[in-house]
Amino acid sequence: MTLPDLLAFAERHHLLSLALVGITLALVYTEVARLFRGYKALRPAELTALINRDNALVVDLSASGDFEKGHIAGSKSVQPSQFDPESKLLASAKALPVVVVCRNGMASGAAAKRLKKAGFEQVYWLDGGVAAWQQADLPLVKGR
Repeated sequence: MTLPDLLAFAERHHLLSLALVGITLALVYTEVARLFRGYKALRPAELTALINRDNALVVDLSASGDFEKGHIAGSKSVQPSQFDPESKLLASAKALPVVVVCRNGMASGAAAKRLKKAGFEQVYWLDGGVAAWQQADLPLVKGR
């Protein structure tokens, strides 16, 4: 396909061309924002390596009942309403890797942003949350 063919297509299909430009801009914006947000998404295998290699603190924002049904070994339960970067649990880990998880990865992204704003150096969140951990066939611990 040549440039004149592409231009002719764009002239004939205004809405499709506009949609392509919009989607392209949205993808570029999303990727640039991801680079500058200050915290990194982890997949389950990467989280396992970080825990084993760097003794990362894993903070689970799941509801108490969900946490007791199954959580990542060694993770600390913190209720989203009580999440505070200056809490005793978190303040002592400012220089350590801190990973925030929740059931599906939605609430943990906002918490990771708060930690980064509070001056935490190494902030991560589990992309997909505990559900992604389970899909990777990794074990969960039951109880407190």
